[in-house]
Amino acid sequence: MSDPYGNTPERTFAALPPAHGRGFALTWWGQAWLKALEDAALDNQQVKTGRRLARAGAVGAVSVRPGRITAVVQDSDRTSHRADVLLQELSEEQWDRFLDMAVERSGHIAALLDREMPTHLVEDAEAAGVELLPGLGDLEAQCDCGAWDHCGHTAALCYQVARLLDQDPFVLLLLRGRGEGELLDELQVRSVPRTATEAPGQEQASEGVDAAEAYADGEILPPLPDPPPVPAEPGLPPSLDTETDPASGVDPAALGFLATQAAREAHRLLTEALRADHEQRSIAAELTLTQDAVRLASGFPDTSVASRLAEGSGRDREGLALAVRAWEHGGTAALDVLEADRPAQAETLARARAALESAWEEDQRPALRASRNRWTVADGRTQLRLGTDGRWWPYRKERGRWAPAGPASQDPATALALAEGQE
Repeated sequence: MSDPYGNTPERTFAALPPAHGRGFALTWWGQAWLKALEDAALDNQQVKTGRRLARAGAVGAVSVRPGRITAVVQDSDRTSHRADVLLQELSEEQWDRFLDMAVERSGHIAALLDREMPTHLVEDAEAAGVELLPGLGDLEAQCDCGAWDHCGHTAALCYQVARLLDQDPFVLLLLRGRGEGELLDELQVRSVPRTATEAPGQEQASEGVDAAEAYADGEILPPLPDPPPVPAEPGLPPSLDTETDPASGVDPAALGFLATQAAREAHRLLTEALRADHEQRSIAAELTLTQDAVRLASGFPDTSVASRLAEGSGRDREGLALAVRAWEHGGTAALDVLEADRPAQAETLARARAALESAWEEDQRPALRASRNRWTVADGRTQLRLGTDGRWWPYRKERGRWAPAGPASQDPATALALAEGQE
């Protein structure tokens, strides 16, 4: 759908039914959208109000166009308000970098067409200097109720858009400035093979500067070239397949695995170091030996290496597998929630109970048994765990052991929906 002048792509989504008994975002990118809202909102009560309004079906049809989403939201007293949420569009240069990256990795295009947004697509975009998902403070609120920050109406709109993003990640790309049709057309053009006159991989060579002349005229040296881009993937470690037998005590399989993981970690650290906001990011605490064993185990080691990692971290094989699942959902914070059984402080406990009471209507609230930082549903099959930062982690009982079921959420209802595996 377009505007009357035919210039601006726009999509309008019919109002969604109430979301009783389910979470708003079950995909990782939908969760990232809500995290940008929940982390930046100055008034958590307004976020809770928005969650209740969205869950009750108070958000009307949602209009999505570059840089803006709009909907009419009804208060509980039937008063209607126009709510808008703004997100910065990508520049032409950023779109060029994103499209060039997508053409190089055809799997990215296939994933989007399947309505998926794999993590490696977002990571590759970040490596190219393009932020697809919103971060802290990126979602700007405007509402005719007069609020200057996120109010219940704009928060409700954000929760509803999270459901739309679950269904179609092209909604996010439209917000960033390109509709699905336009994107696919541009990708088609960029995928056309080079002409026969341009040999692949050959570009016009730079004449450079004569060394003697450069030394004599040091004050007029040309500027240094731009640093090379970060490789799309980690490099391959040297092959250990030689005709020489390994020295006593050396396990070639384990050594090859460690080399591969070192290359992956180096690539991750380099990508993060070159991010524009790197200097503003806090330095992560050094991993303990048991945490690092879990990080390594997330790299799909073979059976013998996995057994050694389990033994070295003081776990059995099944315990290590559960720890890896937790790590993949949230790193050290998720690992702490898996292994720590601590009492909740009185203030944290009071906030937790208030969040649980506001997440459901009274007649729909599940029966929960509280034990320290863990709330177990009465049927004993699902559980919520409260992290030290106030977020809720979903768990489900599998073969007699509690297993992580998804990433953390500020909303206990969303976390419980993940634990129950609701679609």
